[in-house]
Amino acid sequence: MQDLESKTEKEVLSWAYSNFGDSISIAFSGQMEDVVVLDLASKIRKNPRLFTLDTGRLPKETYELMDAVRDRYNVSIDVYFPDKQKLENMVKEHGFNLFYNSKDLRKMCCGVRKVEPLQRALAGLSGWITGLRRDQWDSRAQIKKVEIDESHGNITKVNPIADWSYENILEYTKSNNLPYNKLYEKGYKSIGCEPCTRPVLEGMHPRSGRWWWEEGDKECGLHVKE
Repeated sequence: MQDLESKTEKEVLSWAYSNFGDSISIAFSGQMEDVVVLDLASKIRKNPRLFTLDTGRLPKETYELMDAVRDRYNVSIDVYFPDKQKLENMVKEHGFNLFYNSKDLRKMCCGVRKVEPLQRALAGLSGWITGLRRDQWDSRAQIKKVEIDESHGNITKVNPIADWSYENILEYTKSNNLPYNKLYEKGYKSIGCEPCTRPVLEGMHPRSGRWWWEEGDKECGLHVKE
């Protein structure tokens, strides 16, 4: 798959759909990158598959974006929720806002609300498409445009805009008049669950607004390699 590194985002997506068809789906979390990927994919494949993880703690602006995307692209979104019993047990034992108490509890919450639902979302798929970029965080600096996802049964993971910059994303969004999460207008640069995301000041790293009370990596577990 190394030869795909020199290919454009459209060529990478064309390769993905030629090889996997409807057995590959786009992961949609409400980031500006996700809309860019969907827009690119819609020019290659009619009604591309799309899934999202509804953690139960998302901002209302993220839901508004999802409805806007459904209307604009005439697509349905496969929605995956946390396991009801696991969620109830976690909240009963650790409280509603357990993530502020320790990093282990935050990762537990991400595990129940995101990681386990992702496993169900990917079950039966041959691959998934993301909006990951290398400059988002140190842990993503070495991602390939196409790679084997060993954490999810060795399916194919496609990151077509891995080499894009944040400025590239803004320019594409503006020039193509794409819908976007309105939280970006309030200083947000990376958007996740409402209680775990806040706007960042000019010059700060875009992902520093995620789990801002923690030091170190800024990952929830969805994109961590084994």
